[in-house]
Amino acid sequence: MKAMILAAGRGERLRPYTDTTPKPLLKAGQYRLVEYIIQALVKAGITDIIINTAHLADQFPAILGNGQQYGANIIYSPEQEGGLETAGGIINALPLLGDEPFLIVNGDLWTDYNFQTLVEKPLSAESLCHLVMIVNPPHNPLGDFALSSSGLIHEQGEHKYTYSGIGIYHPTLFEGLAVQRLALKPILLKAMTNAQISGELYQGAWSDIGTIERLEELAKSLNP
Repeated sequence: MKAMILAAGRGERLRPYTDTTPKPLLKAGQYRLVEYIIQALVKAGITDIIINTAHLADQFPAILGNGQQYGANIIYSPEQEGGLETAGGIINALPLLGDEPFLIVNGDLWTDYNFQTLVEKPLSAESLCHLVMIVNPPHNPLGDFALSSSGLIHEQGEHKYTYSGIGIYHPTLFEGLAVQRLALKPILLKAMTNAQISGELYQGAWSDIGTIERLEELAKSLNP
């Protein structure tokens, strides 16, 4: 299985740090955010990694190289300044990702989630996507999608959770879509109406490092 780390965003809420450093390359503790993800992927046996870049793109290969230092093979998927948004970035990288299901993970999160769980859980014949959901954090109290007792993801439902930024996607989900600035949510909602998205609830450590406060909190937790 290949993985794609989404790393093209501008990171406005982390300014002024992100004026000079892309958000995934910010350090918390011993490593940069993206390095924690790369290390976790390699530990799970996922060594072919695509990273999309836009904001301060040259810093990624300068710091991460070709991934050899992590035991990985990193290929970069460059985008125009401003990026292509989530779905657009994935569509742009499809030639690198291939025809099999691939793992997507946001480059600005920290988690102890075991990616081996997804490697060992292939998509069902009916599913185009499998999302890892988490209990709603304070900054997203209403959640994103509902997870049913049957393991299907719906737009609405009794138990709504937050999308963690981790999931397995089948390239068929993006079939027929041209490379363009395109958000992911409308694509997911369409697939949900056809019962084509499954999910799981993860209750371990997870943080979306979207603000300076959360970055500082993570740094303190990693360096008590």
